[in-house]
Amino acid sequence: MFRGYNLRQRVVIDADTAERIGIISDVEIDELSGRIARLIVKRRNGLLSGCFGIGELTVPWSAITAVGREFVLVKSFDFGEKCLKN
Repeated sequence: MFRGYNLRQRVVIDADTAERIGIISDVEIDELSGRIARLIVKRRNGLLSGCFGIGELTVPWSAITAVGREFVLVKSFDFGEKCLKN
């Protein structure tokens, strides 16, 4: 078992394309179940992206295929605007 804060700073990789998606910056917890619902992944899209939340994706827990010591593999899902954190 691992804790949510242990996921921070792990690299997220698309399992189908082997593309680096970004680095986990936070996790979202489902209030009712207490389980991790999504990972917040920071993409490298420029200097101001961290300040305004631009360049962050939410990855649903259901998309995760494996969690390792340094990497998290996710199966392909729509990385489009629907996944951008508002």
